[in-house]
Amino acid sequence: MSLLDTDITRLLGCRYPIIQTAMGWVADARLVAATGNAGGFGFLAAATLRPEAVEPEILRVKALSDAPFGINFHLFQPNADEIIGLAIKHGLKAVSYGRGPDKAQIKRLKDAGILCIPTVGALKHAQKAIALGADAVTIQGGEGGGHTGSVPTTILLPQVLDAVKVPVLAAGGFHDGRGLAMALAAGAAGIAMGTRFLMTSDSPVPASTLQKYVTVDDVSRIEVSLAVDGMRHRLIRNPVLEKLEQASPLGRLWLAIKSAHRFQNETGMSNAHMLKTLLRALKEDPAALSQTVMAASQPMLLQRSMVDGVPDEGLLASGQVAAAIDELVSCEALISGIAAQAEALLSRFAQPSRYPESKG
Repeated sequence: MSLLDTDITRLLGCRYPIIQTAMGWVADARLVAATGNAGGFGFLAAATLRPEAVEPEILRVKALSDAPFGINFHLFQPNADEIIGLAIKHGLKAVSYGRGPDKAQIKRLKDAGILCIPTVGALKHAQKAIALGADAVTIQGGEGGGHTGSVPTTILLPQVLDAVKVPVLAAGGFHDGRGLAMALAAGAAGIAMGTRFLMTSDSPVPASTLQKYVTVDDVSRIEVSLAVDGMRHRLIRNPVLEKLEQASPLGRLWLAIKSAHRFQNETGMSNAHMLKTLLRALKEDPAALSQTVMAASQPMLLQRSMVDGVPDEGLLASGQVAAAIDELVSCEALISGIAAQAEALLSRFAQPSRYPESKG
């Protein structure tokens, strides 16, 4: 049996316990297929796809790879039930999600044999997710990119492992075989990575934006901010983030509304849906309103960087590991390299010590 054969590889049907997370505008069909073809398991990002684009993107993955894959979306988004239907129709292996779990939707997925693997950033959220039916959980430590918790992976992982009975994937701070070996030695079933897959030659991110990631070499430039939508966001510092942090509540609201208008045009969100969200938030102060609007529209700021290739006018979600990565390799080279290094390290545990026992 391979040292990298774990509960998660058996559940997902992948060769290695290396998971590519679903980053909005980044985890497209090409990246997911490249991950699967290399022996990992990829999640397609559906939260930033127009409703009519979800099925074609699923079919594109299938055309590029025979490997199993999953899909990620928000269970609270308007077309969530339609995405669940497509996952069932096309026999996807798993779904991942974060906020807004719905017990009925999870049951529908489980009844169809689709694995539910939410991402959480705290022990209590992991326990709640499992109570709702999760088959496994991905725990993301504070080192991770985008929306992230405050507990480091090295603390969060043992907490969750001690408290749950389902397979646990570790995320936040992983990019090589050493990290995989450490996670498996601690008891995790594998690792999940976002930033490292973003920084590959199979990533759809434009070269101008990728260059920003490759050149950042100071971890202090990859910081957590509450300015985007009131939640913890780990991002590479750039002019947009600085503008958001320096703006007044009303200034943030104006920036949010402009972004929301672009998001509405991109996703086809109805005026009624947008108005309902705004009216609900109007009961709060301007700061709360801007956070609500930004929570719905921040994908457009990501799109400016990840799709349009204008990194100084969009958000640069990133884990701290970006500062440790200085080259773009293919998914094949990345996954095979991580697996080989991890196996070499883990195999040492089975070897006799090279140091003689003391006879004193």
